[in-house]
Amino acid sequence: MGKRLDLSSPAMFIGRQGNGVISFGSGQPDLPPPREAIEGIDIRKDLRYGLIQGELPLREALAREYPASTAKNFVITNGASEALDLIFRAWGKGKVLLPRPYYYSYPPIITMAGMEPVYTDLVDGRIDIDDFRKKVEGCRAVLINSPSNPTGRIESIDTLKEIEKITAKLGIYVISDEVYKDLIYERENYQIKGEHVITVNSFSKTYAMCGVRVGYLWSSDQKIPEEIIKIKTHTSMNTNLVGQDMALNAMAAPKQYIKDQQRIWRERRDLIYKSFRELGFDLWEPEGAFYIFPKCLNPREFVETLYLEHNVITYLGEWFGAPSHIRLSYALDAEEIVEGMGRIKEAMKKVRCM
Repeated sequence: MGKRLDLSSPAMFIGRQGNGVISFGSGQPDLPPPREAIEGIDIRKDLRYGLIQGELPLREALAREYPASTAKNFVITNGASEALDLIFRAWGKGKVLLPRPYYYSYPPIITMAGMEPVYTDLVDGRIDIDDFRKKVEGCRAVLINSPSNPTGRIESIDTLKEIEKITAKLGIYVISDEVYKDLIYERENYQIKGEHVITVNSFSKTYAMCGVRVGYLWSSDQKIPEEIIKIKTHTSMNTNLVGQDMALNAMAAPKQYIKDQQRIWRERRDLIYKSFRELGFDLWEPEGAFYIFPKCLNPREFVETLYLEHNVITYLGEWFGAPSHIRLSYALDAEEIVEGMGRIKEAMKKVRCM
């Protein structure tokens, strides 16, 4: 193969689309946001500076979804990524336990804040609570993501409750990245509880508003929002007000909107999972989010071949801490999934995957 790709990170693939490219890369919903999200937006009003903590109506609306909370427990951020960045920079030292595979941005966010990631390896895509118990000692925090990007797996409620007990006893913070909490196929979301819990979420996945960049963090420990506000005052300042209005409007959409989304994601999950099984891949069945994580014998060659010769974008598992896998997002319509799987089948004639 003459031409080579820079596969040190997914940077070259993010946002790339059109010209016959089928992208199983970025986790960007292709479904429309609720119509309520864009109704009645006053652009002129939203050209001003806003509150660093986030506009009060949005925080009050969020507080109604979190028991015993007020608007003071929240900070509105530029997506969930900024929330995570601000949390770790507020601490600036100590260890953070990460289940591996992990979302590819977690380790850089942690190390750039001056903290150290340590890892507990997942078993069949889920946390091994015995290994977790050993590794979490001496950590400042643990960061979990259920449903998971990249695996599409959800943690059992028993495991989540055990994590609550372990971390509460040790006084360790649990940062729960719940950006996919409304995209679970098997059960309702379980919200982790406790005095040392910080929840991170966004409007990107639930309401298909990735580019709007509105997320938030919640903590019952009032010191956490206060520390975050101090940093955010001197960095991004307020989160964009148009986006906050859209987020508030989206929350008023009928709950049927989310149920309809779940049905579509489940149908796509069934289609792509069945297709990979028929091709002979070893993989877990996703239970939430919109990712699939098959094993692959020659992942780097396969990802390159798919893109350069078949116009298909996939992600390397090594970016997620799992070098023997590739990751695909099925955030694209059924016709594209079928076409993309056909191209994958063709690429398998050249690259050995199993």
